Amino acid sequence: MRLRQKPGAVLPRSRPPLERMLRIHRAIQSGAYPNASKLAVELEVSAKSVHRDLEFMRDRLELPLAYHPQRFGYYYTQEVGSFPTLQITEGELFALLVAEKALQQYRGTTFERPLLSAFKKMAASLPDTVSLNLAEWDQTISFRRSAEPILDLAVFDALARATARRYQLRLRYRKPGRREAETRVVDPYHLANINGEWYLFAHDHLRRELRTFVPSRILAVEPTGKAFARPRRFSLEKRLRDSFGVHSGQGEYRVVLRFAELVADYIREKRWHPSQELRELKDGGLELRLQLSSLVEIRRWVLGWGGQAVVVEPPELAESVRQAAEAILANSPAAPR
Repeated sequence: MRLRQKPGAVLPRSRPPLERMLRIHRAIQSGAYPNASKLAVELEVSAKSVHRDLEFMRDRLELPLAYHPQRFGYYYTQEVGSFPTLQITEGELFALLVAEKALQQYRGTTFERPLLSAFKKMAASLPDTVSLNLAEWDQTISFRRSAEPILDLAVFDALARATARRYQLRLRYRKPGRREAETRVVDPYHLANINGEWYLFAHDHLRRELRTFVPSRILAVEPTGKAFARPRRFSLEKRLRDSFGVHSGQGEYRVVLRFAELVADYIREKRWHPSQELRELKDGGLELRLQLSSLVEIRRWVLGWGGQAVVVEPPELAESVRQAAEAILANSPAAPR
């Protein structure tokens, strides 16, 4: 989406193309059968500009516009109640600009082209100039990720299409830590971008249950020629409600963590999970309480705080974190003396 603006300038408040088309609309609606030459003189523009406006009104705004050869002018073939315009506030336009920035995470995926097409259509519906003070807005906001998933675009496109059309797929899938790939037949239910990573939620016919697949681990994909019906009871929101990411387990765990004052503010500044409860500690630290169905992802998260987080409950999580920390020490090279 491009705004016509000189560096550091404030865009004018006039809307010449829109005003021209409104005046053309009123002239046609009055029954005067105006032609391009007459309109060009009244609007103080070229006849070419008027023809361009008329084409836009007919083709893009879908107004019932026609030329009457006997009266040598334009008219509406049916009643038109009001002139169709795209009403958009400054706040809404800024939100669109921010959303366009957010498209960066979809670059290269099958969603990029339709999303960009949608933005271009909205931009084309706007007048040539818009009243908006956004000097150098491109330098004021951005989206950045430290790690970007590597996707095979052909594989991702096949997954997206099959998910939308409900086609069964045969995958060659490699699990983490394994060299050999497995063949899986799946019904793809949902593609989700969670915290910047893509995941496929699908019914695995080998395991006979819903499983989560990472697209970057799929080596090959082909349709089986069969279609499937996605169960009405499937809900990604319900499945991930008690997870700390994408790993959904069958357990029920009350997790209590205590964070040192050094990192407590980082915990306060985010909502890490819908179930979270925070309790301030007298020493400036913070206690975080969660209700989870699995301990797999919370274990990695706790280790990531580098000793500034202590597991209070449950005991199995505390033991798992202790064992992982000992393994890190055991595998680390001895410090030079």
